[in-house]
Amino acid sequence: MKKDIRIAALPVALLSIVAGIAGIASPDGGTMVRRLYYATPALFYAVVAVRFAMGIGLVLAASSSRWPRTLRALGTVVCLQGISATLLGLDHARAIMEWEGMQGSGLLRAGAAVALASGAFIVFAVIQGPSEEQGKSVH
Repeated sequence: MKKDIRIAALPVALLSIVAGIAGIASPDGGTMVRRLYYATPALFYAVVAVRFAMGIGLVLAASSSRWPRTLRALGTVVCLQGISATLLGLDHARAIMEWEGMQGSGLLRAGAAVALASGAFIVFAVIQGPSEEQGKSVH
C-alpha cells in the first residue's frame, strides 16, 4: 500500500500561511526577512533549494489530494520560482525586491494575501483527501 504523502504539503501550507499573515500585518517586516536571505549567495541558494523542495512536496502530494491538478500546478509554479531565481541570480532577485518595496505596502500586502490564500488552499486540498468519485476513477 502506498504511503500517504499528503503530509509533505502541510509544512508548505504552514509556511505560506505564516508568511501571509506576517506580510499582511507588517509588510516592512517581510521585506526585512527577505533582505536577510538575500544577504549572501549561500543563504540565497539555500532558500532556493528549500523553495524547490517545497514545490516537489506539493507535486508529490497532489495525487492523493482533493484537487490534484490544481495542487500539481501550484507545486510546479513553486519549483519554477526556485529555478528562475537560480537562473536569474542574486542581483536580479535583489532588484525585484527593491522594486516591490518602492511600490508601497499595498503590493506587498497583496502578495502576502496570495501566500495566505495559497496556504489555506493547500491545507483544505490535502486534509480533505480525494473524493469518493476521484478515488473510484483512480483505480
